[in-house]
Amino acid sequence: MITLFQSLFSHQAWADAAILSAVQSHPESLGDEWLLKNLHHVVTVQRVFLSRFLGRPFDKAKESQPPGAFDELIRLFQTTHEEGLAFVNGLSESELERRFELPFLQTEPTLAEGLTQVVMHSQNHRGQCLTRLRENGAKPPTLDYILWTKNRPSPVWPKS
Repeated sequence: MITLFQSLFSHQAWADAAILSAVQSHPESLGDEWLLKNLHHVVTVQRVFLSRFLGRPFDKAKESQPPGAFDELIRLFQTTHEEGLAFVNGLSESELERRFELPFLQTEPTLAEGLTQVVMHSQNHRGQCLTRLRENGAKPPTLDYILWTKNRPSPVWPKS
């Protein structure tokens, strides 16, 4: 199961980098408030869960503030994925059953359930962002997991 989560989180980093690159290269999308807000939501949720997995505080007021520039959003995604991948790569199978607290949902899911939520939630919103890119006249990237597994490329983060 660990191998699957490592693969899913690696794909997620690659897919987020690809969608950020697509937005950055399309001026209309780069100025699309809805799209930028949705991307910020994706990375914020990833950061909330990572903080809960690691048992560290999460500053909701600070983290809820949208980045002042697109470059900051890129860096936020990049650092979140680096830390998330390091966390997943350091897990053992037995740790997947460990429970963690989600006070805002009044539940204590297993780590496996939380990791699954992060991947599925992010995928859902990436799909919305791909639709928005298309609506803005851009050609959205293909982000299918099964295609990623063919060569398993690393993320290529847009230049800041």
